[in-house]
Amino acid sequence: MNLILSIETAVSVCSVALHGEKGLIGLLELHQENVHAQKLMPAIKSLLDQAGLESGDLAAVAVSEGPGSYTGLRIGVSTAKGIAYAHQLPLIAVGTLDALASQVLPMVDHGAFVIPMIDARRMEVYSKVFDHEMEEKGGLKPVIIEEGSYGEYLEKGKVYFCGDGSTKVRGLIDHPNARFLSLSNSAASVGNLAMKKYAQKDFVDIAYFEPNYLKEFRVLKSKKNPLAL
Repeated sequence: MNLILSIETAVSVCSVALHGEKGLIGLLELHQENVHAQKLMPAIKSLLDQAGLESGDLAAVAVSEGPGSYTGLRIGVSTAKGIAYAHQLPLIAVGTLDALASQVLPMVDHGAFVIPMIDARRMEVYSKVFDHEMEEKGGLKPVIIEEGSYGEYLEKGKVYFCGDGSTKVRGLIDHPNARFLSLSNSAASVGNLAMKKYAQKDFVDIAYFEPNYLKEFRVLKSKKNPLAL
């Protein structure tokens, strides 16, 4: 059996999943802030133990590639790389927004749109636009949410907003075609897409793969004189 371990750490949730050829085998999620560094590896071990498996039994490792939290992505990708390298397994990268959008497909009408969003900062989100067949209609980019955002899609049909960034949209977009779904990022949906990529041998290079932070991470230095009282 082709077993794939999937990791999702792009947002606050720390999520790991195990998939086989018949679908989801196991899922373990922690909805807590800033626990990835301490909890990810124990969560992976617990998941494998529950299934009676070891890392060497895996066929591949999949990871949510971003965008999202710089720290969360770095931890998730480095962990996935470590497991893949140690056991000579292929590494599969799955777009964070793609995995989030895939959760909505079963409830989407013909002609509707799905817009997954990840909270960036202030009134900004990272988003993509998909149609009801999961075809990409609007590329990955940071968007500052304001009145009238995504109006071109709302005028065409129902638009399903999901992800932790959609709470910003809810307060600014008042349109009869807008739908807001309380869905969280999950390794379960990462794994579903990873199984398809595994069948297509769509792997990334373990040595050179980097998360898609979308924006350069910068440490802001204080302008205050450190010697001043």
